Amino acid sequence: MTDKNDQIPPQGSASLVTHGGRDPFAAHGFVNTPVYRGSTVLFPSLEKLLTYDQRYTYGRNTTPTTDALCEAIRLLEGGEYTVLATSGLHAVTTAIMSFVEAGDEILMTDSVYFPTRRFCDQVLSRIGVKTVYYDPLVGNRIGELINNKTRLVFTECPGSQSFEMQDIPAIAAAARRRGVWVLLDNTWATPLYFRAFEHGVDVSIQSATKYIVGHADALLGSVTCNARATPQVKRTSIALGNATGSEETFLGLRGLRTLEVRLQRHQQSGLEIACWLAQRPEVAEVLHPALPGAPGYEIWRRDFLGATGLFSIILKPVSNEALAAMLDHLKYFGMGYSWGGYESLIVPFDCSSYRTATTWSSAGPALRLHIGLEDVADLKADLAAGFERMRAS
Repeated sequence: MTDKNDQIPPQGSASLVTHGGRDPFAAHGFVNTPVYRGSTVLFPSLEKLLTYDQRYTYGRNTTPTTDALCEAIRLLEGGEYTVLATSGLHAVTTAIMSFVEAGDEILMTDSVYFPTRRFCDQVLSRIGVKTVYYDPLVGNRIGELINNKTRLVFTECPGSQSFEMQDIPAIAAAARRRGVWVLLDNTWATPLYFRAFEHGVDVSIQSATKYIVGHADALLGSVTCNARATPQVKRTSIALGNATGSEETFLGLRGLRTLEVRLQRHQQSGLEIACWLAQRPEVAEVLHPALPGAPGYEIWRRDFLGATGLFSIILKPVSNEALAAMLDHLKYFGMGYSWGGYESLIVPFDCSSYRTATTWSSAGPALRLHIGLEDVADLKADLAAGFERMRAS
């Protein structure tokens, strides 16, 4: 974990992901920050031991590897302070726990990532914190849901699976007027494509497992906050014993260095595939925020700087057997959870069973796609062959 410093002046995003958090000559000239492994850190004197008078005191607290990634993410986010977590869910739970106690209430978007909902329903409820789910399209009417027990509004834009686009500036302004914290799961856009703090957010959360790591080989999360939220997040993170593995932290640094160029490819390929799918006779609807005419497009165009490779489609009604015929034999699209890696993924979903403030229904099966770094022509051919199998079943 690291606080703001003045080592690197403001730069373009490509320069920040390349150079942020790096100090080669502190590592004997090696370009990449080394992997520091360890629990015990030695002190040169009793006085320093008793006063903790040195930068590194224990492996759980921080290491040079951890500092490097925290500083790189903090610079990219434009926040005051960043702390790492062992996963995206761990980042979410750390952020929420930083602001609540027994008797409090939180407002949670109904389109939230399901594991976040499970934490609210199964853990927060046990410690006396009430979760009130709200329509993700509520906008500035969020103020009508805030009462004197409300401590935070949790947002996710776009919504997990169903891709509702929230009006973050309107929600943040309404919450700020009532003295309520605003937290955002910003994993889809990353700090490159949505500037959370410029839109009024107090805490920006990343599942770094996804685009920051970028290779589907590590679990990692980050919590970045503005100045007024820093004391709460820092205190809670230390108390919870947050400590990421050295290898995972290094893989986060490795992935971050190519984030900007990878996202360009994810965006370009994702939009091309989305446009192609919108013309397919098997597809009823494409849920991609950057697709003109799609739900939430106007908010995306107003507030976002780009789009990534994750979106959903709604198929026209087909049988489960036909859907299996399509999915079971895809060559490039794998079926598996998570996203943000170099490989393309596809999974069916149905969020109707757990929505409480809104309802979800679709004409046919819903599929979430992550468009990886493969050739677009190969991905189209793979999906086209799948649609052919689906029609033949």
